[in-house]
Amino acid sequence: MLSYEGKIVLAPMVRVGTLPMRLLALEYGADLVWTPEIIDKKLLTSTRTVNTRLNTVDYISNRTLVLRLHPCEKPKLVLQLGSADPELALQAARMVAPDVAGVDLNCGCPKHFSVHAGMGAALLSEPDRLCNILKRLVTGLPGVPVTAKIRLLPDQEKTLELVKRIGATGIRALTVHCRTPADRPRHPAKYDMLAEIVKVCPVPVIANGDFFDRSQFAGILETGVRSIMLARAAQWNVSIFRTEGLLDPMEVSKAYLKKAIEVENPFSNTKYTVLQMWLDRPYSDKNLTRKLQSCKSMAELCGTFNMEYIPTEPLDLDNGEESDEVLCN
Repeated sequence: MLSYEGKIVLAPMVRVGTLPMRLLALEYGADLVWTPEIIDKKLLTSTRTVNTRLNTVDYISNRTLVLRLHPCEKPKLVLQLGSADPELALQAARMVAPDVAGVDLNCGCPKHFSVHAGMGAALLSEPDRLCNILKRLVTGLPGVPVTAKIRLLPDQEKTLELVKRIGATGIRALTVHCRTPADRPRHPAKYDMLAEIVKVCPVPVIANGDFFDRSQFAGILETGVRSIMLARAAQWNVSIFRTEGLLDPMEVSKAYLKKAIEVENPFSNTKYTVLQMWLDRPYSDKNLTRKLQSCKSMAELCGTFNMEYIPTEPLDLDNGEESDEVLCN
């Protein structure tokens, strides 16, 4: 069964964590990778299709690609599920369980799309509902490790009490994003509670938040957390998973585009991800980002990086798009 000990893992990232990013992260050395959050109801309206041309498993709803998985990632792939209902969560998880190594419940996303429907960070204020969903997943998915990802509560004692309750549900690991739901990415992560959380949590704790350099890892691991989850650092340069050191961002962007073409990733999602790889970071190239923003096709994206684009025949889906509405970290 999947182990969550001593791992460096790719976080569930809105729109960015689709198949090409996950495959590239694994190639560079990620121990585990999470899908973006997929909502239970959306999965339940989808049909599982084996794409023999791409050798992928596609979940398609109303001609829209909801999720694309590759068999090579299965041993290290965790589905992140968005849910506010134990039975819907279990039904959706059972659909995808044959194609993944683990299932994770999103209990930390502060975005309106999640919280207004009682999912994500909304579950933090409803611990009974949160724990009931986890218990249902644990009992209903024998042999499939179940985990949860939370944020800190503003009150330390309430955070510790919640961690105890979650840890008693039978989950295999707990990811802690070291911010509160009200915090934004510009607010520094709060690491001071990690050691106390580890003390009261009976399962391995995975730390998440503001890890931008591998030199930070040793200090965080001293708190007793067992693994580290990378989000923005991987988004900006996914070669951070390489023990040998970072690669040039241009090289990484080209590698990402190559993966995106190989798995026929939707153009809009590919463009969005490449832009996120270059925006809001110290070495952002404004000229490059302007060029990327103006791209209207995969060929133009490739041309920006002096790459040749060899088109393939896309699936007969509406605009070849992957559903954005179901992706939330």
